[in-house]
Amino acid sequence: MSSTPPSFRYHLCDIPGPKALPLIGNMHQIKGGQFHVSLEQWSQRYGPFFKMHVGSKAWLVLADPNLYASILRDRPDGFSRLSSTIRGSEEIKVRGVFIAQGEEWRKQRKLVMRALTAEVVQRFFPQMQSMVERMRLRWERQVKNGEKVDLLRDLKSFTLDITVALAFGQDINTLENPANPLQHDIETVFRRMAQRMTSPIKYWRYMRLPADYAADAATARIAEAIASFIAQTRQLMQAEPERKAKPCNLMEALIAARDEEGSEFNDEHVSGNAMTMVFAGEDTTSNSIAWMIDALSHEPKCCMSLREELDRISGNARVLPEYAMLQQLPYLEAAVQETLRLKPAGPFMGAENLREMVVNDILLPANTPIILLLRQAGMQSTTFPEPEKFLPERWLTEGNVDQAMTRKLFVFGGGPRLCPGRFLALVEIKMLAAMLIKNFDLVLQPGQTVEEIFSFTMTPSCLPVDLRLRTS
Repeated sequence: MSSTPPSFRYHLCDIPGPKALPLIGNMHQIKGGQFHVSLEQWSQRYGPFFKMHVGSKAWLVLADPNLYASILRDRPDGFSRLSSTIRGSEEIKVRGVFIAQGEEWRKQRKLVMRALTAEVVQRFFPQMQSMVERMRLRWERQVKNGEKVDLLRDLKSFTLDITVALAFGQDINTLENPANPLQHDIETVFRRMAQRMTSPIKYWRYMRLPADYAADAATARIAEAIASFIAQTRQLMQAEPERKAKPCNLMEALIAARDEEGSEFNDEHVSGNAMTMVFAGEDTTSNSIAWMIDALSHEPKCCMSLREELDRISGNARVLPEYAMLQQLPYLEAAVQETLRLKPAGPFMGAENLREMVVNDILLPANTPIILLLRQAGMQSTTFPEPEKFLPERWLTEGNVDQAMTRKLFVFGGGPRLCPGRFLALVEIKMLAAMLIKNFDLVLQPGQTVEEIFSFTMTPSCLPVDLRLRTS
């Protein structure tokens, strides 16, 4: 890769790819919700790099991690997010480090990384414990009463509650109060953003539908709520000054940094990054837990190994009682890594080169859209033998997770823009999975096929698993 290309073998138009139609490109060949599957199938046919067309625009698709790792390392200077992603987020007024570029990204990255340290997550641990216990009690009550547990719905509420609590310092308890207006507004905006980012026709820039007006109204209400949260948090921090040095949630950490003398930040940075965390953290984490439940429901031996490890470390506790125990559960971590390898919430990522350059001997004009098929990093048989199988044991070396192997994946992106919320996501997944396996048996319902559906993240089409109270 070079900023002043000395030589190249191909123009983008010269490389192989599926045949496109005028005006619509290849979009007619993609089944709704299956964008990532189509790209992965084309990579099997056309090789580690190929082109496709979205409308009349040619896109480069890279399926080999050796090709796209260098792109991830060269952000934000050589590559940015897709301009359509940036504009779509700005249109829906979801701003923050996720779409910031260049020096503005560097400034906001410092702010967010201070707010998502392991220490902040550890201080948040007691609140997370209480939310996991709330989920346990709900499921236990439903199972005892013979009620059907809606796992997908509950997982989404659980991760939203945790994300909002850490981001805003508010317990909105959508698990038990599904009519919460903030939850409804967040889901409205999230759904609209997902639809816009995956739509080949940007109609809303020329005409607006009722759903667009509804999303605008929801955005305004969310902004008003966040302003109120910031004011409440400032009052609390004035009453308890120790929170400035030891913040217990993202909002407190952001405000502490924003209010420092000489700070470059303002309340817009605070609200934008708190909101970004909600959108980035809700669906990704709930889907990861759902995929883990799906995998474990087919693997009773893995469930037994997990339960034995949990019993040994946490005794009779229904929910992990100590934060330190998360570091003493290698098989649980291995099962999480294996889930993320097979079913990453983000199976691909978009990027654009900021200037003309050569990528893999292909001359790319500036601002060429590029798709990185991130899941393919975990499907390399040389690194992961029998990659289609769920085998947590592959991650273990002398009873511990091989950390070098985890760096082979790009589940949370890579390079300087590695996801700042990855640590929180892993803690959430482990805590909920530990509670589930510790207290319940997973009973697979026969006759249903689970498909991968992509909107903004990759979600299971259904989760045909029943819960039973633990029998052994």
